[in-house]
Amino acid sequence: MGILAWIIIGGLAGWIASMIIGNNAEQGVVGNIVVGIIGALLGGFLSGLILNRDTLTGFNFTTLIVAILGATIFLWVLRKVTHKV
Repeated sequence: MGILAWIIIGGLAGWIASMIIGNNAEQGVVGNIVVGIIGALLGGFLSGLILNRDTLTGFNFTTLIVAILGATIFLWVLRKVTHKV
């Protein structure tokens, strides 16, 4: 996947995940892209472990969903680690 596709999927995934978690106002465009790219890597890694194969290639709906799930997990863990009880 090219760098432009990473940025597009990362931006969309990070933005949607931040709306799900509820911290969209705290992140900017660059934050959404970074969170989305980290989420895509995390989601791809986890789906590889669960599905035991590499099925996520290219720019498609499945890749976007996995990136959103990974970004949501990443933001949730980040919130739990950084917020005090």
